[in-house]
Formats: sequence, structure tokens, C-alpha cells
Amino acid sequence: MYRKYHGLGNDYLIPMCREEATPEKINSGRVRLLCDTHYGLGSDGILYGPYMPDSEFYKQLGQPEAFCAFRILDPDGSEAEKSGNGVRIFARYLFDCGIVKQDEPFVLATLGGPVRCRIIDPDKAIQAEMGHVSFDSAEIPVNGPHRIALHETLELDGETVHFAAATVGNPHCVVVLDENAPKPDKALACRLGPKLESHSLFPNRTNVQFIQRISPHRIRVEIYERGAGYTLASGSSATACAAVAVKLGLCESPVIALMPGGALEISLDDDFNATLVGPVTRVYDALLFQNE
Repeated sequence: MYRKYHGLGNDYLIPMCREEATPEKINSGRVRLLCDTHYGLGSDGILYGPYMPDSEFYKQLGQPEAFCAFRILDPDGSEAEKSGNGVRIFARYLFDCGIVKQDEPFVLATLGGPVRCRIIDPDKAIQAEMGHVSFDSAEIPVNGPHRIALHETLELDGETVHFAAATVGNPHCVVVLDENAPKPDKALACRLGPKLESHSLFPNRTNVQFIQRISPHRIRVEIYERGAGYTLASGSSATACAAVAVKLGLCESPVIALMPGGALEISLDDDFNATLVGPVTRVYDALLFQNE
């Protein structure tokens, strides 16, 4: 049995049977099948868990403050460190299962670090404290000399691309477009996204975003997600984009990130610790009968 949720069109499957989260059950072929829209259930990724404090996965993360841990698998079978939508979706799943309560904060452990969550409203507002946003090239990581990677330039097939890099526990390449330039769209994301995602500058590959300032508190965002491709929304991407916009002086906190799937609100303190708030929708419960 699998349960499906989406955060502004960015959808995840959660296996509801604990046996599905065992190491032998988590493999790239199975993940690809489940995420396939034609042969599987169709999804932007799979969330495995909860892993409780007595589990090996929880212990290896070294985040003893966490209530439980979970894993994030992308459609290509690779494992993601953190996902803003994934975190909020898994928090909603725990609430729906009666494991956590509304308005009582709890911490989820991820490969990208602990995230404090709160169910403000199960459908409309789930909060995730995404942690510190860093622009340090060694932490992201970005190849080359150690630097703050805010004013980067690449030549891609004769086209000059200006971007800033950041990490929210996972890597991001944020291409900043001039306010007078054409609006970023799916065509742009799909044309340049794959080239940037796998560029040698990023040893762990990277999520790619294209942003444009609308006002002091609003930005427009298009996303090409590492391991998933073009996507309607991403919580960690929205967080990275908001942080870059504030760091470059384009916006002030809080920032509303407008994506094709909808809007997320990101608040940043003076040290660039980010808090994300947005909706989560439960879609369906389903069985996959074919041989996996």
C-alpha cells in the first residue's frame, strides 16, 4: 500500500508497510518503477520511513534530537539529502497516521540535517525550519577555489549564464534573471537545467532554479530538480532562491516564491536560517499489483 501526497504539484509516494523500507527493498530499479507514470504509480520521488531511534539509519545520522528519520529517493533512484516539500509531506503523513499532533513541534532527521516541523493547518500550512542557508563553495559543494559563490559565470554552448550557488543541506544553482528579461518558463528550465545539473562544476550534481524579482517580497521561480527533472514546485529550491534574492539585495524577508504549482513563503533571519510554510494535499492510497 502506498499513500500519495503533493506539495503544490510536487508529489511523493510513501510506502505504508514498514517492510518496504528495508534495505533490500530500496533499490534504484524499484524506485524508477514506482515513480514511472506509465508502469508505476507516478511520482517525483519516494519517502521511506519513519525510522525510529532504535533503527540503524536513525543512529547513523547522529541527530538525537529528532523524533524519527526518513529517506528521500528521486525518480532516477538517487538519494536526496533534503527536500522542503518532502519534509512537509512526511510531517503531514505522520499527522494523518496519528503519530504527531497539530501545533506540537517535532524534529525530523534527514541526510541534509534535522528539520523542526509544525502542523499549523494539515492542508493549508505546514511549517519546516530548513536550517542555515550557506553560500560557501566548499559546503555546497562547487569546484574551484574556496569562495562565497554568489557571482558565478558559466559559458554553456556559447551562452553566458550568471548564477549564485547555495546549500540548504542539498546543492542549488540559482540563475538570476534581470527584471526586464523575458519571464522564466518551462522551456528555459528544460533547455539549461540538464546542462547545469550535471556540469563538472558541481561534483554532487545540483538542483537548478531560474528566478526573477517581482517586488521586494516576491520572486518568480522555475525549477529543474536534480534526479527528477522539471518540476512544478520545490521547497528546498524555493528556500535557496529566497535566500539568494535576499543576500543579493533583491528582496527582503519574508519572500513569497511563485512557482508553476503555487506559492511558498520563506522567512530568513539575519544569519540566513530559513523557515518554510506551505500547503500539503493528500491525493490517494493505492496498491501496485504488478511484479516489482
